This record gives sequence, structure tokens and C-alpha cells, in this order.
Amino acid sequence: MSVKIRLSRKGTKKRPFHHIVVTNSRNARDGSFIEKVGTYNPMLPREDEHRVTLVADRIKYWLSQGAQPSDRVARFLSEAGITDKYVVKTNQTKKPLPKAKAQARAKELEEKKLAAEEAKKQAEAAAKAEFEAPANEAPAEEAPKAKETPAS
Repeated sequence: MSVKIRLSRKGTKKRPFHHIVVTNSRNARDGSFIEKVGTYNPMLPREDEHRVTLVADRIKYWLSQGAQPSDRVARFLSEAGITDKYVVKTNQTKKPLPKAKAQARAKELEEKKLAAEEAKKQAEAAAKAEFEAPANEAPAEEAPKAKETPAS
């Protein structure tokens, strides 16, 4: 039997309230439970002391018996100082990259980033130089010479 410490929803529509319960993992979320070990009221502000209430000694007992807290309950326990720092569970199916391969990938990404920045700087410098350089003016066309008439 796998035992979990998780939230069980109570309250009404649009007014959630949760009991923190110890239950068999196969039971329904709001189904039967072994023991109620706390409450969580998300409607209260985060600073309110009654937002999360825990029965620390019973939670420690169930953790010692192998009960696994859900992610949200693990966060509550961590904030209350009952367990160590909350650790986010990651997807265990993905194989981690070997260290050398990961370092090579990071180096490659850094080089691409530096090359992109250099290209951007060159483009900005060229645009600035083009903007500041005087435009080459075409030579003015010379007006045709007026025929001189002899003075009479």
C-alpha cells in the first residue's frame, strides 16, 4: 500500500478549502483517508497564519513510515520547516546529457551568441557611418554659355 500526504478539496464552488490528509494513493481525491493532518485555505492572504495549519508531529510520523507528500504539500512542509528544502520533481524518463556533451553544447551556444552580438555591432557601426558620412553630390550641370552679342 502506497501512502500519500495530499490535499483533499472541501468547500463550495468558487470558495475552495482543502484538508491535508494521509491516504492510500489509489483512493479518490476526496475519498476515504487514514488521518487528517492539516488544512489549507487559499482564500486567505499569503501572510495569514491560518492559511496553512499542520499537525507537525503526525506528519513527521507518517513521513517516517514512508508516506510521500504531493508537490504542493511538500512545499508547505518545507515552508513550515518540517522537511528539507522543497525539491521540484523532474521528469525521470529523459536521460541527462553526458557532462562533456552538455559542456560542448553550452560552449557552442555561447559562441553563437557572441557571433550574433558581433554581427549586430558591425551592422550598427555601418549604419552609423552611412548616416554620418556626407552624401556625394553630383556635379552641378553647367549652364550653357550665353552668346555674346557685339556691342553696337
